[in-house]
Amino acid sequence: MSIETVRSYLAKWNRDKDIIELSESTATVSSAAAALGVVPARIAKTISVKQGAAAAVIVTSGDVKLDNHKYKDKFGVRVNMLTPQEALAITGHPVGGICPFGLPVEVAVFLDLSLKRFHTVFPACGSNNSAIELTLNELEEYSRNKEWVDVCVQYML
Repeated sequence: MSIETVRSYLAKWNRDKDIIELSESTATVSSAAAALGVVPARIAKTISVKQGAAAAVIVTSGDVKLDNHKYKDKFGVRVNMLTPQEALAITGHPVGGICPFGLPVEVAVFLDLSLKRFHTVFPACGSNNSAIELTLNELEEYSRNKEWVDVCVQYML
């Protein structure tokens, strides 16, 4: 899946034309924040993880990181990130463009409570130079969020 797949997916809500494509990279939180002119915390980063034999993505605020203790308490396993090759094969999106849109049904999506500080956030859209501004309600709906979770800890960028 690529930005075109995400564009087709978001067309269900007439949001396909709202995807922001930039000439600069948005592959990291800091580069996305600089390119979009927002604080890093408003970047909704999507982390792809293994959960036993399954995979999931967790969307967090840009200024937090997964906390091993909280993650294990919630999911019963330690955090185990997908490799870039696994992430592409499972999500259809390359690292730097992984997003919670247009994923295979078997990939569970979880939104972290760290996002709830903001009215709108900016997730990627399937490429390393794209994003879209969404309200939390839109993010929850479009991502097919399974559950809001608390699995992160604040850190400084």
